[in-house]
Amino acid sequence: MIEILAVGGLLGIKHALEPDHIIAVSTIVGKNKGFWRSSFLGLFWGLGHTLALLFIFLILSLTKSSIPEAWSMSFEMGVGVMLIYLGVASFLNPQFSKRKISQQTESSNRGLFFKSLVIGQIHGLAGSAAMTILALSMVDSAAEAFNYIGVFGIGTILGMLLFTLLLSIPFQLSTHKYKLNRTLIGMTSAVSVIYGLYYIYKIGFVDGLFV
Repeated sequence: MIEILAVGGLLGIKHALEPDHIIAVSTIVGKNKGFWRSSFLGLFWGLGHTLALLFIFLILSLTKSSIPEAWSMSFEMGVGVMLIYLGVASFLNPQFSKRKISQQTESSNRGLFFKSLVIGQIHGLAGSAAMTILALSMVDSAAEAFNYIGVFGIGTILGMLLFTLLLSIPFQLSTHKYKLNRTLIGMTSAVSVIYGLYYIYKIGFVDGLFV
């Protein structure tokens, strides 16, 4: 069991670095002033992701049911929609203007933490079906599966916390360089929208949600 939990933690770290997770957090990490406060966006993302997984698993365990495939794919579709929204919102945010790049407040930081928590929850819902199947296949009981998901969640929290800390470096160094900061925000916004469109196409047409 200890070995299984260790594997779960390592898989959690790997899971945190999947493209859709990285892109989503990238759209907001540059808005938070300070390296450590930026890294906390990753912590809140991981917390939201873990809480969603544990909540869905608890419901499925109590009801002795599973997530219908159509629901699972719809949750995945929600990730694509969210990525498009985050990209557009980041580009249109007033902070994208020259005057407001360095005028960040504690209230806006709290708003970003909450936003990161919600983003993590959406990602957690999208991966809940696969995570439930994986956890149950690794262990012998629902209690052990619950523990496995919890350790997996700790891995995702640590992985995303470290990643957001590294990701914040170029944004923080360019805080007082308007053109560079604007370019970085514009690039992350564009990537988020493009990947979101690709994600919707993949889930809707390649995987068959719309077919």
